[in-house]
Amino acid sequence: MSDTNAALESKGIEQVAIDGATPAERLAGLARWVVVIGTLLSLVLVINQLFNLQLFGVVLIEGRYLYLLGGMYLALSFLIFQMRGGKGGVPSLLDWVLFAASLACTGYLVASAQRNLSSGWEYAAPEFAQYVSVVFFFLILEACRRAGGMVLFFIVLFFAFYPTFAGVVPDPFSGFQSSFMQTVPYHIYSAESSFGIPMKAFGGVVIGFILFGAVLQRTGGGQFFNDLALGMVGGYRGGAAKVSIFASGFMGSMSGSVISNVLTTGAVSIPAMRKTGFSAKTAAATEACASTGGVLMPPIMGATAFIMASFLSRPYVEIALAAAIPSILFYWGLFTGIDAYAARRGLKGLPKPDLPRLKEVMIEGWPYIFVFALLLYMMIGLRQESSAPFYATALLLLVNQFRARFRLNLQRLGNMIVGVGMGLAELTAILLGVGLIVGSFSATGLAGTLVNELVFMAGDSTLVLLAMGALTAFIFGMGMTVTACYIFLAVVLAPALEAGGLNQLAVHLFILYWGMVSYITPPVALGAFAASTMAGSNPIATGFEAMRLGGVIYIAPFFFVLNPALIGQAPAWEVVVALTSALIGVAMISSALQGYISLVGPLKGAMGMPLRIMTFVGGVLIAKPETALLPMSYAGSFAVGAALCALPIYSAWRANNEPAEPTVA
Repeated sequence: MSDTNAALESKGIEQVAIDGATPAERLAGLARWVVVIGTLLSLVLVINQLFNLQLFGVVLIEGRYLYLLGGMYLALSFLIFQMRGGKGGVPSLLDWVLFAASLACTGYLVASAQRNLSSGWEYAAPEFAQYVSVVFFFLILEACRRAGGMVLFFIVLFFAFYPTFAGVVPDPFSGFQSSFMQTVPYHIYSAESSFGIPMKAFGGVVIGFILFGAVLQRTGGGQFFNDLALGMVGGYRGGAAKVSIFASGFMGSMSGSVISNVLTTGAVSIPAMRKTGFSAKTAAATEACASTGGVLMPPIMGATAFIMASFLSRPYVEIALAAAIPSILFYWGLFTGIDAYAARRGLKGLPKPDLPRLKEVMIEGWPYIFVFALLLYMMIGLRQESSAPFYATALLLLVNQFRARFRLNLQRLGNMIVGVGMGLAELTAILLGVGLIVGSFSATGLAGTLVNELVFMAGDSTLVLLAMGALTAFIFGMGMTVTACYIFLAVVLAPALEAGGLNQLAVHLFILYWGMVSYITPPVALGAFAASTMAGSNPIATGFEAMRLGGVIYIAPFFFVLNPALIGQAPAWEVVVALTSALIGVAMISSALQGYISLVGPLKGAMGMPLRIMTFVGGVLIAKPETALLPMSYAGSFAVGAALCALPIYSAWRANNEPAEPTVA
């Protein structure tokens, strides 16, 4: 195993390939066939349920459907994830035993689902049902450990058992206490724990979009978006980094995973950046930031956005539209920062012979645009969110067979199915585990207590409450996946922020953003660490460079949570004014962080640092939302911010246009 992959495994990060083989390719023998068959059967089950096909005359109640779907992928996770970490390989005898135990428990849960529903087994399960729930409970914990890593496992483990000692915990963290044999059946049989909102979202909408994203990548979609980005911006200064921004944004939106996005697109973008003059740490930091932002970018945004829609009982389209402006601000800040970095160092774009012709790219890749158009039309126009990705996937597979370059043969098709199964099994194991946390808060009544305590500690100050919320989200984001962190904070933190009078949708996007910042922020910075191993840079230095390049991600959430116009929750004129001000302000902030104002000149000399501070403060004031919590109106803060930026802009222009010193003979 290479040093890079060893380092990734030590951090619990999935490696894309070992010795040239992906995890999907390394899963062989009987286990591979079981994963292929299990994945296909589960997809048939989902299609039958969502389209109400009633195959074989079977109509499943929701509980039975979720037990069957979750149990199948839980079982597959033991064949996919090794005991000591990593994907693929040959399952051990113990893995097969756990696989069989999962299927046996699933069979019982499916068969007894109707009795569970009618008899309230979450509070009064028969003795045998209790024993089954205990076995299934520990299977979930083990699968969560393998798929989510040790940090997430210990967090889930603590909260899963929390109801058994909640009564002896000091206030404000005490709650209703239950025995072990009361707690475990509640986790398995209630609709508030493992098979609650996260799994309902997974079985209803998420699975279709994960399938679509996987098929799109494996049928040439990733290559198309990369070539499209190359053709659009590759020739401009810092072009290789700007390509990374666009390509990673597209790919991240499809995959919903920061790490896999870094390791997939970074394999191409990081060497290209290094070749055109970027330092190793900046190349890695750019890729880490771009990949992190992809998870926040519509139209797909990974699994988390669909779970958010379920929590809020809103159409997914509303979530995606609300996330559009914050995503634009983040990528605009990253783009202007890269442009300033390249301009200050005199970096050029990629050589023209290395760039694809945009016209040829569009001619070859128009089917992907057509597929996306169908997806968006069905989601936005027809409001068919659950069925839209299946129609888009079917069209994609059909079109793909007429394109020789990316046509799926049996080997590629098999790898694609295994890859889909791996992704779905991983998400299922994590969602079932995180569901235990949600169930514990429900069983103990702790969620309501924490809301009241947080509001009390903040002293009725919304700004203090937001600062506490950002810190909480950042800390929990260090040990959890994006989806797991969001679910936890949606239960614990979001109600407290909403109680402070903030917009509900803005609050949920706020905790999503702050749960993401740990991917580029030391000491954890998993996204930056993964990129640094590919660039050969120092991980901590890469993390700090990513903080500077992606600095907008720390500020933008406060803008939109204080002013809902920045998530489209206001009249059109107000949205336009807020967005325009924010774009100008973000550009100034990025320029200050890089010490160069794009299209103007550098902030240098003895006054360089003071000028950068003035530019930063001015940018914040220009972008500042109009809110009762902060003084000054839009016009007032914009005027003060513009005045602060005027001197730095003039100084940068002077520095860029001063005559060169005469050469001494």
